[in-house]
Amino acid sequence: MRYRAVPHVGDWEASLVGNLIMHDIRDRDGSVRVAKGRLIGREDVECLRALEWAEVHIAELARDDVHEDEAGAQLACAAAGAGVRVGERTAGHWPLVGTRRGIVDVAVDTLSDVNAREGLSVYTLYHGHIVDSGEIVARAKITPFAVPGALLASALGSARAAGGLVRVREFHRVVVGAVVQESLAARNQTMVGRLAKTLGEKVRWLGGDLLPPAVVEGGRDAVAAALRAQVAANAGVIVVAGTRAMDELDPAFLALADLGAERVRHGVPAHPGSLFWIARLGRVAVLGLPTCGLFSEATVFDLVLPRILCGDEIGAAELAALGHGGFLTRDMAFRFPPYRPTQRRGEVID
Repeated sequence: MRYRAVPHVGDWEASLVGNLIMHDIRDRDGSVRVAKGRLIGREDVECLRALEWAEVHIAELARDDVHEDEAGAQLACAAAGAGVRVGERTAGHWPLVGTRRGIVDVAVDTLSDVNAREGLSVYTLYHGHIVDSGEIVARAKITPFAVPGALLASALGSARAAGGLVRVREFHRVVVGAVVQESLAARNQTMVGRLAKTLGEKVRWLGGDLLPPAVVEGGRDAVAAALRAQVAANAGVIVVAGTRAMDELDPAFLALADLGAERVRHGVPAHPGSLFWIARLGRVAVLGLPTCGLFSEATVFDLVLPRILCGDEIGAAELAALGHGGFLTRDMAFRFPPYRPTQRRGEVID
């Protein structure tokens, strides 16, 4: 683009038509009559004849320059991956909207590559963010009024090759089982009911189905039998509540050993929920629900379960990585699913 100022003298009309105006022209009441970024046409010249102005700043587009309207729409479409649609442009931004409930995947390296091109901007939620259908997950914007076509084309190629810069992976419909040990049940049967209600609410929001919790009153054999029954009922995930997480002789750990389960990790670098544990019984993930998360509080459990229900394999390395951002204060509430429409992220539910 080449920039110049056209004074309100001489044959100014011919100098303006077909060029891009870089600032608003207003009337005496302050209303915008010719908006910045507009390609000036004959009708705009007629409007300008009736207005008071000293000079107009214009940009003469090069042959391959692409106007921001067209360039922004193309960039937004290329950035939108699976589970994302392009919304209506507002204030120069194109919103990218999630079309399903799930987890945001950002092609971080490709995003950085695209944004390294001056004039192009795509900004997203964090990779791994949990969103509901209809949430804005990113926005696209062209900063100048036009960008070189070759620059735009290379960015579009990179974004398309990556399958989009931002995607939303949907939750799978997984059957979730629950085993409640007698240490919890003996304290208060009402607590078991509250656990079933709260856990059921979370599982259903994530697209799963919760089996009736199995209350186990006995030792390792009883727990092993309950686990086998949950697997036989097609549970893809089993939540175990009421364990004494620091006691390696707890019936749950002994039962898992008897069943030949693999202990993936015991304890994670995050709080609340640092005593969370995970094991694998064949293809079934077995999750130890922390005491602080039995009924309401958002914990590390609420970060791991959504990923499992999205099909992620969660191993020791993935749990260790939770330390970055694992200080789960109220300021980190945006990381948790909003299990209820009226609930703020990370808020206690009961």
